[in-house]
Amino acid sequence: MVRPVMAKPKSAITPTRSENFPEWYQQVVRAADLAENSETRGCMVIKPWGFAIWEAIQRDLDNRFKATGHQNAYFPLLIPLSYLEKEAEHAEGFATECAVVTHHRLEAEKDENGKTRMIPSGKLNEPYVIRPTSETIIGNAFSRWVESYRDLPLLINQWANVMRWEMRPRLFLRTAEFLWQEGHTAHETKKEALEETHMIHQLYADALRDLLAIPVVMGEKTEAERFPGADATLTVEAMVQDRKAIQAGTSHYLGQNFAKAQEITFVDRDNKEQHVHTTSWGVSTRLVGTLIMAHSDDDGLVLPPRVAPQQIVIVPITPKEETRDAVIDACQALATRLREQTYGGEPLRVHVDNRDLGGGVKKWEWVKKGVPLRVEIGPRDLEERKVCLQRRDQAANEKSFIEKEEFLREVVETLDNVHQSLLQRALDFREENITECSDLETFEKYWEEENPGWLVTPWAGSREQEEELSKKHKITIRCLPLDKQAGPEADCILTGSATSSRAIWGRSY
Repeated sequence: MVRPVMAKPKSAITPTRSENFPEWYQQVVRAADLAENSETRGCMVIKPWGFAIWEAIQRDLDNRFKATGHQNAYFPLLIPLSYLEKEAEHAEGFATECAVVTHHRLEAEKDENGKTRMIPSGKLNEPYVIRPTSETIIGNAFSRWVESYRDLPLLINQWANVMRWEMRPRLFLRTAEFLWQEGHTAHETKKEALEETHMIHQLYADALRDLLAIPVVMGEKTEAERFPGADATLTVEAMVQDRKAIQAGTSHYLGQNFAKAQEITFVDRDNKEQHVHTTSWGVSTRLVGTLIMAHSDDDGLVLPPRVAPQQIVIVPITPKEETRDAVIDACQALATRLREQTYGGEPLRVHVDNRDLGGGVKKWEWVKKGVPLRVEIGPRDLEERKVCLQRRDQAANEKSFIEKEEFLREVVETLDNVHQSLLQRALDFREENITECSDLETFEKYWEEENPGWLVTPWAGSREQEEELSKKHKITIRCLPLDKQAGPEADCILTGSATSSRAIWGRSY
């Protein structure tokens, strides 16, 4: 008997996640019209839909920062090379990624064919580095702003662009230029600076959960993975759907390293001169890439409601000209009533798509753009006072018909249900793909798969031993999870030494 060949389910995105995850990612970005590669090598153009997602992230974080006493400021894009040299470890950590400005003007010259060429001239006495991060230039400002303990704490945040000359760019995840926020603070004592570092660490974890529906593991980086020049780096690590890790945000305790390099001093309560303790912390447009990889499916982008540029799209179904105006009017009236409600502290974002296009075309456009709720209203729905509701966290063809007034009463709860559904799905996936490991043989065998997931192991190895294992298996210690550093003792998988510390290993972007 010949068995029938089952047709592969159709999807809006090809290849699918299981076929080629990196290419699937690129196709989701393209289908959702989020961004495109720029003519400038390694850089991207963020298109309106993608930028609106970043703006939603920015608004939320900005409110959280200000609620904790931080103020926004802005500092120069160009950093004198000598500033970087003051903190050698920091400079060395970014040296291979720095773009350098060496001239300050262009001069026009004609070549042998009469074509005008622009030739750099006016060589600078001192080169400038386009900021890869701003600890040095902001530290220099702090040295002028701080005189007494009464000037502390100094709590500053900057929204800016930075440049790190990325060799293998990927939209949102790694680009030569990207957008971010970087917080910089100065404190009277080590205790206060560490409290700031941990507070921001928790703020990032809360924001990813509440805003992006992404659960994270909170932990500390090992010495090998620590921010250059920092005494400690805290990280929030997210698992995406190919089981790789993404460092979604970091918070650094810088000790007095940068303060000594930049001479950030203050007169203390005993009238003695002391160096401040500083912190820095940041997230970037990498969050948009993390969001895509965490939630999207083979039909396109899937957006948590709080960051969706449009949370609800209403599509009029107008098969007959004589009912067209009535249907569109009903859609507009529904949109007006929806906008009177709030979600996440903001009015609902509602769009009525009354373009002269087929309903199927519209549907799939909004599916691929990840809109949380799609509502269709046709002549029959108008008569029955119902709406056709489709949720993006469910299958593209799954729909329900509900009373219009019921929909209005429950819409905020429905959006919250979408958020919780995505969060739980991501949490379940992560927990299914984290494995405990207690011996080196199992550890070695685990990494024979391309992307098997994360391993949790007892760890008491040295930096050199960590780097040897990382290089051999193309993995890193993602973090020492904060909730797993005081458990029962076990033998380190490499040294055999008893340790209560645990490390999470994984492959990453």
